[in-house]
Amino acid sequence: MGDGHQRTISIVIRSLNEEKWVAEAIDGCRNQHVEDADVEIILVDSGSTDRTIGIAESRGCRVVHIKKSDFTFGRSLNYGCKAANGDVLVFISAHCIPVDGTWLANLVQPIFDNEADYVCGRQVGHEVTRFSEHQVFAQYFPDHEKSAEENSGFVNNANAALRRSVWAELKFDEDVTGLEDLVLAKVLVAKGGKVIYVPRAPVFHIHEETLSQVRRRYYREALTLREIMPEVHFHFADFVRFFLIGVFHDMSIALKQRSCLQNIIGIVSFRLMQYWGTYRGHNEHRALSRAQKERYYYPRPKIQPGDSVKECGTASAEAVGLAE
Repeated sequence: MGDGHQRTISIVIRSLNEEKWVAEAIDGCRNQHVEDADVEIILVDSGSTDRTIGIAESRGCRVVHIKKSDFTFGRSLNYGCKAANGDVLVFISAHCIPVDGTWLANLVQPIFDNEADYVCGRQVGHEVTRFSEHQVFAQYFPDHEKSAEENSGFVNNANAALRRSVWAELKFDEDVTGLEDLVLAKVLVAKGGKVIYVPRAPVFHIHEETLSQVRRRYYREALTLREIMPEVHFHFADFVRFFLIGVFHDMSIALKQRSCLQNIIGIVSFRLMQYWGTYRGHNEHRALSRAQKERYYYPRPKIQPGDSVKECGTASAEAVGLAE
């Protein structure tokens, strides 16, 4: 990146009560060096009641706010992107921590080199990650390059970079209940754009969810998946089959690691919630009410009276957003 042109990168972090990990996430983003590039960090918050906002502001982040009633995953990113100044927009969850100091450079390099329009980085588990989720990360985010056919437009906004001009043309879908990244990627690929996977840009992705939250997450994503891939059906027999396959797969790895006894309950529980949520999401044909959407976006909602969209720092009042 030594062509003398000063390039700009905006890191957009969505947050909701992320005080436990957000400091490490921001510090990890700060401890990056990209040659000939200015980097800014924007935190898009959807109503945190803990120390998240104070932590972000103390570390020099610009903070913008969105009311919970206005939040969707796609809308929050659109607001964050609108507030951003970067040529490249980088998305990372507030509970994701860059593994090393080369994460950002490796993530954005293909875009600056005009090799890609949308880049997905690797995700790995943390020491607090459930055993089965380690296996999920290994499946979808391997330690090796993927061919275009193997990647097939797959991207995940917990760790991704997008060319700003692409976002300006397409923007994220503000109505879907999840997978806004896959929705945009599908349109982008259809228009001739390129989506690639970069294993050299890893983050630790930390999910500390209850089992009901695991089920809710997969349910929410399945609602969108059936819209963008209507040819894919997930019947009860598929639920049983994939549940058994997932348990057998994880147990075989646990046996090799001699950790079967301490993980067997966790394996069965996680895979049950994963595939039950997927099955329900694929097969429930009803519109979600606002109250139901609130439960999916905010597992333990704490609606505060007088929530309002406001702006901190230099972002415009209409440029607002949240956290995944």
